[in-house]
Amino acid sequence: MTEEREELRRTVRAVLGRAPAPRPAPDAPAPYDEAARRLLAGQVGAFGLAVPEEHGGAGATLAEALVVCEELGRALTPLPYLGSAVLATQSLLACGVTEWLPALADGALVGALAWAEGGSWDPAAVRCRAEGGRLTGVKEHVLDGEAAGLLVVPARADGGDLGVYAVDPAAPGVRVEPLATLDRTRPQARVRLAGAPARLLSADGERVLGRLLAVAAAALAAEQVGGARRCLEMTLTHVTTRRQFGRPIGSFQAVKHRLADLYVLVESAASLGDDAARALAEEAPGLEVRAAAAQAYCSEAYRAAAAETLQLHGGIGFTWEHEAHLHLKRAHAAAELFGDAAWQRARLAPTVLGLAK
Repeated sequence: MTEEREELRRTVRAVLGRAPAPRPAPDAPAPYDEAARRLLAGQVGAFGLAVPEEHGGAGATLAEALVVCEELGRALTPLPYLGSAVLATQSLLACGVTEWLPALADGALVGALAWAEGGSWDPAAVRCRAEGGRLTGVKEHVLDGEAAGLLVVPARADGGDLGVYAVDPAAPGVRVEPLATLDRTRPQARVRLAGAPARLLSADGERVLGRLLAVAAAALAAEQVGGARRCLEMTLTHVTTRRQFGRPIGSFQAVKHRLADLYVLVESAASLGDDAARALAEEAPGLEVRAAAAQAYCSEAYRAAAAETLQLHGGIGFTWEHEAHLHLKRAHAAAELFGDAAWQRARLAPTVLGLAK
């Protein structure tokens, strides 16, 4: 971690720490933290970190954007960052389209990548049709879809070739339906397209989605590392202050062993996450493999860390007022985004077994 990235981390954490993130009600998603959004966009420039300077951004790399992802995962702050500032922005850059980048970079526009179909992010699963400049199909698990002013949509043309299109959510033939999800801190939507007018951004959808799979995996891994570190931090604080039989519960050997295992798990996940971020920043060989490995490991590490946090906090960890349950829900929900750990490992298998072409 460079000195500049550490300073960025401290700045983002300070901004997010000025006020606690909105706590979602049991039957409603958490609203966006507009105060944090204004500060991160206006003073920190977080939404434009990976956008070239000539298009209104900071001209940094995705490694800097992933530092923000990690801090947002730690705080569980509801912001359109992963869906808009990372995925939508990177999809436009991969397509070579720049006109929306200034608005995305300053946070004035929310973009959403409407990709998944049938619960799958595999490019081969895309069935949305593009005919005569209009799209027809259903997209699921669209991050920040309800707030989006721009939809980036992969779809197949008449010959089966995969392309990437831009769609106005307000256009006729577009219906955006908010979804009730396990993790209420990350809003998702279903997008129904019925002859919706669309503009072709790239005819090379396979290349664009291949790139976005790596970006999504690395960014999600960064979020999961941030959440896992927060779980470890909360648990260490609790076991050193909670006393039983006249001594802190963290002094008991059984608790020590569980904490030691948890520490190793979290630090191992952080190492893989850092490696994926570095590979993205350097456009290094094996980027796809390193990003998939990071997501597969970090998904399982975060779930384990969240479960241990709940258990080691005892009764208070199961209450609505404590943040432990928010991390447990985020961990389980995030583990299914962009392909679960088993699917990521299946993607790695040809390389690991020496069968990759």
